[in-house]
Amino acid sequence: MTVPMSVAFVLSVLLLLVSCTTSDPLLTNFLQCLPKQHQNFTYPIFETIYTHKNTSFQSVLLGYIRNSRYSTLTTPQPLAIVAAKHKSHVQATVICAKEHGLQIRIRSGGHDYEGLSYVSDVPFVILDMFNLRAIDINVVDESAWVQAGATVGELYYEIANKSKVHGFPAGACPTVGIGGHFSGGGYGPMMRKYGLTVDNIEDAQLVDVKGRILDRKSMGEDLFWAIKGGGGASFGVILSWKIKLLPVPDKVTVFNVKRTPEQDAINVIYRWQYVVPKLPEDIFIRAITRLKNNTEGKKTVEVSFFGLFLGQRDKLVSLIKESFSELGLQRQDCFEMSWVESTVFWANHPFGTPISVLRSRPQGPPNFFKSKSDYVKEPIPKEGIESIWKAMIEMDKVLMQWNPYGGRMAKIPESETPFPHRAGNLFKIQYVTYWAEESSVTSNIHLKFLEKLYEGMTPYVSKSPREAFQNYRDLDIGANLPNKTKFGTARVYGSKYFKGNFDRLVRVKTMVDPQNFFKNEQSIPPLQRETQ
Repeated sequence: MTVPMSVAFVLSVLLLLVSCTTSDPLLTNFLQCLPKQHQNFTYPIFETIYTHKNTSFQSVLLGYIRNSRYSTLTTPQPLAIVAAKHKSHVQATVICAKEHGLQIRIRSGGHDYEGLSYVSDVPFVILDMFNLRAIDINVVDESAWVQAGATVGELYYEIANKSKVHGFPAGACPTVGIGGHFSGGGYGPMMRKYGLTVDNIEDAQLVDVKGRILDRKSMGEDLFWAIKGGGGASFGVILSWKIKLLPVPDKVTVFNVKRTPEQDAINVIYRWQYVVPKLPEDIFIRAITRLKNNTEGKKTVEVSFFGLFLGQRDKLVSLIKESFSELGLQRQDCFEMSWVESTVFWANHPFGTPISVLRSRPQGPPNFFKSKSDYVKEPIPKEGIESIWKAMIEMDKVLMQWNPYGGRMAKIPESETPFPHRAGNLFKIQYVTYWAEESSVTSNIHLKFLEKLYEGMTPYVSKSPREAFQNYRDLDIGANLPNKTKFGTARVYGSKYFKGNFDRLVRVKTMVDPQNFFKNEQSIPPLQRETQ
């Protein structure tokens, strides 16, 4: 077959560029493969490729790293970044990486807490999705297609642009990427009303290990089930999701009430455990415990009670006065606003911040941090809370976030999606410690303190297994090597993230990716003892 002159010319230019930019044969072979797989001249693939020879390589790499622990001089870097601008770029990257023995790490927003979307200890390339960010809202049928590289904030903004009475249950952080957030479960302040993000997904597009683009019908219900909370990066590359838009009132109400031990915080948060999971499903009240200095300059704790009510202020105040009087919520504590304005509030922006802030993209890693998670099934006694606070006061820059369950979460079976943490839980805990100094000594101090706090929580949290939330990635609960997956190790972390759903996820993985191409340190393994 004769290759058209235009195609031959572009291929020759690309091959020349490759030979000039790299001496690594593994990378050379990969880069030479890409234009052979991709000949779409409307979206030329060479415009998406960044190697270490590119002056913008570092800025592209660092722009979507959200944890400074993985942006140090010793952090392994990819051989190349493919910042796909078209779905055909994703297909070519998968095919060529597989053909030439390169791992790919798939990044949408860079919020993976352990950096697995952009770091590996073996030769790898990053398939970066940030250019694939289209959002198509259809108010008539109350649905939307959103590409994996869009952010939660961009989705909120676009929904509000088309409708004042629709919203969507996703996270509070607007810079989180859609791809990973959705495929890990998706958690936010409307979950007691509408469940998780994955409970409101109608379809998806995915590039599989063969480079094919599949939708719900062509991938089948098993694979569609698996990517809705089982982590898409174990099964393929998520291109886009079809979601169901949900009704919200013209006005919602938010508040942030803070209490210290001197303001009876111990009794308030103790009662919170009993009351908040049983409140009407339109109410969500998160409790965040942080460190602060009291009036005497001594370190103490402060609990912030962040609330969202899908309704108006007066009704909320009346409900809380009747059911949770210990909080002491007053009318002046409450602010009515549109649903999209409430998402700005939940992102910790000051009142009056324009909703355009939701479209802001991340600007590199903000700090160093480590996070862990837990689930609580029985109320923690007051003496337990006091011991937790005492342990926190011994630390520096740490917070604990309690997120209430109940409502719709208690009505969805554990096996409905891979996300199993449903009925039986009162609330979920997120622990976070953070620091600004790039120092191994400082890092070790913070990591050890957080581990001590986590161990101290053992009597009060779920057991056999001690459950964990996959969106809050934590390698401490079990991790494989990047190039070898041990099934036994995978079962350790898999049972904590997915409980009884782990075995079904393994069966799906075995069916769609038996050679385990899509893998990372906490991926789902195929049904083999060990896989390379």
